[in-house]
Amino acid sequence: MSLKALSTPNRNHVRRRRQLMRMTGDDAILVLPAAAERVRSRDTFHPYRQDSDFWYLTGFPEPEAVLVLVPGRPHGESLLFCRERDPEREGWDGPRHGTEGAVAAFGFDDAFPITDLDDILPGLLEGRTRVYYHFGRDQEFDLKLIGWVNRVRAQVRHGAQPPHEFLELGHLLDEMRLFKDRDELRLMQRACDITVKAHAAAMRAVRPGMHEYELQAEIERVFRAHDAMPAYGSIVGAGGNACVLHYVANNGPVRDGDLVLIDAGAEYRGYAADITRTFPANGRFTREQRLLHDLVGEAQRAALAQARPGVSYIAGHEAAVETLTEGLLRLGLLKGKLEKNIADGSYQRYYRHKTGHWIGLDVHDVGEYRIDGESRLLEPGMVFTIEPGLYVPADDTRVAAKWRGIGIRTEDDVLVTRDGCKVLTEGLARSADEIEAFMAAA
Repeated sequence: MSLKALSTPNRNHVRRRRQLMRMTGDDAILVLPAAAERVRSRDTFHPYRQDSDFWYLTGFPEPEAVLVLVPGRPHGESLLFCRERDPEREGWDGPRHGTEGAVAAFGFDDAFPITDLDDILPGLLEGRTRVYYHFGRDQEFDLKLIGWVNRVRAQVRHGAQPPHEFLELGHLLDEMRLFKDRDELRLMQRACDITVKAHAAAMRAVRPGMHEYELQAEIERVFRAHDAMPAYGSIVGAGGNACVLHYVANNGPVRDGDLVLIDAGAEYRGYAADITRTFPANGRFTREQRLLHDLVGEAQRAALAQARPGVSYIAGHEAAVETLTEGLLRLGLLKGKLEKNIADGSYQRYYRHKTGHWIGLDVHDVGEYRIDGESRLLEPGMVFTIEPGLYVPADDTRVAAKWRGIGIRTEDDVLVTRDGCKVLTEGLARSADEIEAFMAAA
């Protein structure tokens, strides 16, 4: 890939690093290691996925790397320690950027071999009063950092000035990552577009008599066909399996009359999408399935109406809960007064989760939901899911048999804009009428 092709995203990575350093001040140092490779079995590894914070600040895709930011350092503030070029290993594992490539392609002020980290980092720590770092994520690296600090402390009698304050890096980075910039939104939109195609393919492919894993294969085929990968373990639940919120077995049969719930999202260039649709295996909803599906749709629209600047994040969940509870009372699945069912949580018998979450580099992305004990207000640039659902377990004898084993969730990804919101996953059949029409045409 040419340096020109890499220049636009790297300008953003450079900008983010500078912004972070402005926030910490000139007496700080920031240390962030890349994700480690993870053993799958014996001498084989899981596909490598870079640490989200490291990717956000660098765009550097390799393991065995450490980012060090030293604000105000005359000889370069943004430093990368990484693997050197090694033709022998690159013949086995693929090309490396090396130290020169890291500077040229990723905008670092300087780069050093990762093997020199032990010699160089103590000198960078000396004279800095505060260390920003993700303590507790990597116990092995925690011990190394403590060792480097202790080496500086051992030289105090000779005039060395070791750091005396250790701060959690996530408090700053999480807030930065919560607000997506233009290039992040472009990548997220691409992830969403690929995910829409994949869900549409599953709706076209479903047939009674197949298995859940066949639909998973169709979804993930479309991901890979568009240079993406699953952002998380795809959920494909037919019939009563759809009532299991994080169902992952995906090995059950798809029977005539079943609803199929698919919760799956593509990850594109590190950014996740997250869509859920529930549709009938035979292309037609039963009366009870449609009633509950329509109710979930009402709840999603109620939550979506709250997705605008200045409204509290929790307002969308509260609107969905009220809509779902009203509907459950109307259909006879709950009894009593609306206020009491909400106050005592009776609705949670059929709706056990919140109505959404932040999304970005992580499918359940970083960012506080509450500030000073209160639900935070929505602001432009935030992206989150809206995903109400209803789940009536197959063994729930408190309701008539016609309702049992119905699990439904409808989920979309929503960007808060200056004057409202934009549904990034628009274009995929959502209502029962739209789903039936799409499946009939397929």
